[in-house]
Amino acid sequence: MKAKPVAEIVSFLAPVAEEVGVEIIDACWDWRQNALCLFIDAPGGVDLDLCEKFHRAADGPLDELDPTYGAPYTLSCSSAGLDRPFKTEKDYLRHVGEEVEIHLYAPLEGAKYHEGVLLGVEEGCAKVKTEKGELRFPLDKIAKACLLIEV
Repeated sequence: MKAKPVAEIVSFLAPVAEEVGVEIIDACWDWRQNALCLFIDAPGGVDLDLCEKFHRAADGPLDELDPTYGAPYTLSCSSAGLDRPFKTEKDYLRHVGEEVEIHLYAPLEGAKYHEGVLLGVEEGCAKVKTEKGELRFPLDKIAKACLLIEV
């Protein structure tokens, strides 16, 4: 199936997302299901009602954009999930003040895994307050960073 790039679709839908009070943080085509998958986030979190509200708001504009050039597809809107890895500096900034886990490619301070409170991002480094004190992790040395979820 021929389809428009997700970057173009996300850019097109950004004003719709803003009106609804969400941010599209990831998108992809699921070619097995012929589905456009949009993953959203919002202050205070995302629930089923918010997903439905955004889905309804995006449906009409997507018909105008015609992302599949007339071919049928399914629109899927969901939360990105609490354990979604941070991909951009904006992801880090969104979670300042929250507990995070950092997985590194190579050890820093004797470990490849660290937990702590995200203090911010400066000069390409995530600043995290850990048991060992305030540490700076270069973003390009982080294999995975996400919210710390304690069960």
